[in-house]
Amino acid sequence: MLTPLILAGKRLEQLLNPGWAGDTALEPGVVCRRRLRGSPGQVYYLYVPKSAGKNPPLMVSVHGGARNARQHALLLSTMAERYGVVLLAPLFANKQFPDYQRLGHLGCGPRSDLALNRVIAEVGDLTGADLHRFYLFGYSDGGQFVHRYAMVHPERVAGAVIGAAGWYNSREDGASHADQVGVCRDLPGMRFDTSEFLRIPMTVLIGDQETDRDPQANELAFIDVRQGHDRLEHAQRWARTMNLVARSHGLPAHFRVEVIPGLDHSCEHGIARGAMHRKIFAQLFDNPHFCTGELLAEA
Repeated sequence: MLTPLILAGKRLEQLLNPGWAGDTALEPGVVCRRRLRGSPGQVYYLYVPKSAGKNPPLMVSVHGGARNARQHALLLSTMAERYGVVLLAPLFANKQFPDYQRLGHLGCGPRSDLALNRVIAEVGDLTGADLHRFYLFGYSDGGQFVHRYAMVHPERVAGAVIGAAGWYNSREDGASHADQVGVCRDLPGMRFDTSEFLRIPMTVLIGDQETDRDPQANELAFIDVRQGHDRLEHAQRWARTMNLVARSHGLPAHFRVEVIPGLDHSCEHGIARGAMHRKIFAQLFDNPHFCTGELLAEA
């Protein structure tokens, strides 16, 4: 009788949470699905490469609004194997994290950045990955998450690649506030240290077809004024602003934009048509000045 009861309990959990599934075994060379210990609603996908050495680097890939974390893990696992990098793709479920891309700013859900920190700590225990500084990639809403995470946790980030974010946070008045260490009003207890953030090498990957008006790219008037008409212009203006502030600190102007020819707003197309997966890993783990497309670094 015990086994049917256990199975019935599993079926009930699946009905209450359609996305539920049991953990899969942690096996090198296989994308596995896990739930955070003590927080079963927090799901993540993990790929541990067979090529991993002792204390391998960790890369976190953050999904966009489609919340396709498993697809991120599958699409990037080949490159993670090639580079010997532990790959983590957290799932920020819509019901639990409705505003994950803005880190769950005040009154809009739990803090997604703190949730990621808990997942990373568990992944470190499971894999022995180096957690001193890790690498970030995020696409669309995930790109928004990535640059904001780096703003409030700069000491944890070794480098970041942003895929076609809708819009960006920045100190728009540039050098006049270059030395400011400010309180994050929407994230209690966090402070934004400009100089620490500016030391992180960052690249935006974006398609040259990202020139249409897009409600998801934030059409608020002040965004238009500060960042431009579309995702492509947003990326270019943000990189220029960040490089301006970096120069005012005497730091390298290493915020870069690589434009991928023929690409629209699709991570899957970016990998299939534009070799985005290769560009992501090359930017993070090879020559930081790697580029095969149109580059904006110091404009």
